[in-house]
Amino acid sequence: MSLPDFDHPMAITDTDIDAVRLREHLFDHSAGALVTFEGWVRDHNEGRNVISLDYEVYRPLAIAEGARIIAEVSQRVGVRQVLAVHREGALELGGCAVWVGVTSAHRDEAFVACREIIDRIKVELPIWKKEYYTDGDSGWVNCERCASHGHSHGHDHTHAHR
Repeated sequence: MSLPDFDHPMAITDTDIDAVRLREHLFDHSAGALVTFEGWVRDHNEGRNVISLDYEVYRPLAIAEGARIIAEVSQRVGVRQVLAVHREGALELGGCAVWVGVTSAHRDEAFVACREIIDRIKVELPIWKKEYYTDGDSGWVNCERCASHGHSHGHDHTHAHR
């Protein structure tokens, strides 16, 4: 993977996320903490066996909204740097779907900011996940934004929302 455009703290990529290179980019002698989150493709969800998944992203809005979220949280919590990268397209089991890294002077701020950023990315960004199952079926899942706002994005909502 090429590294994201570091003029923007939020990136969308259709290639593998290189967590080692992203962590290296965030290294800062004035930071006392680096907290990261990696979301991986697992082999099950809601009682079904998953074989792969696909993310659809409205890229311009996802990047802009991701940067807005990062700026809001960074300013309020007081962190040094944040980078977030989300995959789009097809992913196999074990693939890294999303990565967030936060540096700060102290661990508490980094933990708080990382948690809020990933939680908000999952709910507020125009990113949709479709899972493919061992039984040959597939379905859109975890549409928290759709469920909480009553929106329909042209995909089936017969799945259960958590």
